[in-house]
Amino acid sequence: MKPIFVIGHKTPDTDSICSAICYANLKQKLTGEEYIACRAGAVNAETSYVLEAFQVAPPRYLDSLQPRLSDVQFRNVKGISAELSLRRAWKYMSEQNIQTIPVVDENNYLEGILTLSDIARFYMEDQDADALAAANTSYRNLVDVLSGELVVGDPDESVTQGNVVVAAANPDVMEDYIAEHDLVILGNRYESQLCSIEMKAGCIIIGLGAKVSRTIQKLARESGCKVIATPLDTYTCSKVINQAVPVSHVMRTSNLVTFQLNSLVSDVKATVAKKRIRYYPILDEAGKYVGMISQRNLLDMEKQQVVLVDHNEKDQAVDGIRSARIIEIIDHHRIDAVETSNPIYFRNQPLGCTATIIAQMYEENDIAIDPTTAGLLCSAILSDTLMFRSPTCTPIDQKIAEKLAQIAGLDIKAHAVAMFRAGSQLADRSTDEIFHRDYKYYQVKDKRMAISQVTSVSADELTELKPKMLSYMESCLPTSGLAMLFAMLTNIIDETTELLFVGPHTAELVQAAFHADCDENSVMLPGVVSRKKQLVFPLLATLEEDDFPDVEVSE
Repeated sequence: MKPIFVIGHKTPDTDSICSAICYANLKQKLTGEEYIACRAGAVNAETSYVLEAFQVAPPRYLDSLQPRLSDVQFRNVKGISAELSLRRAWKYMSEQNIQTIPVVDENNYLEGILTLSDIARFYMEDQDADALAAANTSYRNLVDVLSGELVVGDPDESVTQGNVVVAAANPDVMEDYIAEHDLVILGNRYESQLCSIEMKAGCIIIGLGAKVSRTIQKLARESGCKVIATPLDTYTCSKVINQAVPVSHVMRTSNLVTFQLNSLVSDVKATVAKKRIRYYPILDEAGKYVGMISQRNLLDMEKQQVVLVDHNEKDQAVDGIRSARIIEIIDHHRIDAVETSNPIYFRNQPLGCTATIIAQMYEENDIAIDPTTAGLLCSAILSDTLMFRSPTCTPIDQKIAEKLAQIAGLDIKAHAVAMFRAGSQLADRSTDEIFHRDYKYYQVKDKRMAISQVTSVSADELTELKPKMLSYMESCLPTSGLAMLFAMLTNIIDETTELLFVGPHTAELVQAAFHADCDENSVMLPGVVSRKKQLVFPLLATLEEDDFPDVEVSE
């Protein structure tokens, strides 16, 4: 069974990361199944500090949930050598119950494709007497197909000239149709064997299990004629001999349809739908063959199961979420229109942090919280509630955080200040990185806007950032496809936010939403520290009013 991913939103914060780690751990203990904590974006400085403090590795990074061929159960059919006989190839295909087989070199690089249709076409269309020579067939293949023994000759040599001839006539007649280098199929008649050698045949094939005399062996060796002894009769020899032709003579080498392990399943399906081929080779990043995939494999593909934590909105979810099967959502935000194919476990509580909910679930299921888990969950609560200063913080959040701090041996104030200082060190980061570190989309009236939040414990740091941030926002808006851009510069110590904004009617919107006098692109909002509870709701509510001007979207 495939592992189940537990993942937060695209711009992961400390709550998103720590909740994913701790909930995956809880689910694994409760079910015994494999749950993997994941992230949909880079780990920010504050979260990195927390993970390092408790010596926990960052969750696995997922850029998309769109399935790739590496997620599909394909067939691990080994490739065959181009030198293999058609008989061996056909037998292998029958054993594997597959109609298409890859031909690979000694390093597993793809050289061609062989299908049952190719083999059938060869027997129906390419049965000339010189087929063995045209295909440069090895004597090793001939001996194998004829179930015989190479009495005279080197098995590593190949047939390069001559036709296949059946010596059914008297020796005096044979002289008229045996040419130099021919492969002569004959019986146990000494005269016929001698005549073939004298006519400079390239090889004589002696059937019916007849013993090859020492004289014939000596004469054949002296004249450079190979001798194969086989238990088969003349008819059977002539019937099966062309099965010794190597795969290289029949396989397809041009216009091959192959896919990479990292190819998107949606792209593969689009290509396969236009073809009539049943199986396709899959190659790894180095171009080496790894397996075969069929249309049935694509149709029977199991969707990736996902648990969403700290969000429930499509715009905030990892790319390709529609290709996955959401089985649970644990969140503390407003409920958006996330569609699921089946009923799911959805836990949404009006608390200040998702980690608070997860801590409750540990207690409800009588699962002991170890110091590391306690430290992660407590850090998430302190981050999301700004050390209990955010209006989203509830008594439950604070009570659980204090209990977790005891388990982890934390001094809440010292740990929170260290976290915030680590997260607010902005000097070495680009404006683009700072803006997108904690960045979320919102939509109203079919229009989208985005709000970034930058928190710091230094007023001077935020003051220095303001002109750079405004300039960056003004440059981004025209190509963003958004109606408005906002950035919250939040001073945690002073519990104040300076809101920056760009876009048509943004000043009117902010003034109407907060009843505050605005500068051209900014406004001070004392006591505002929460994006979710103190900023988003007034803005969206004002935009939804009928008398507010319609907002144009930048293209």
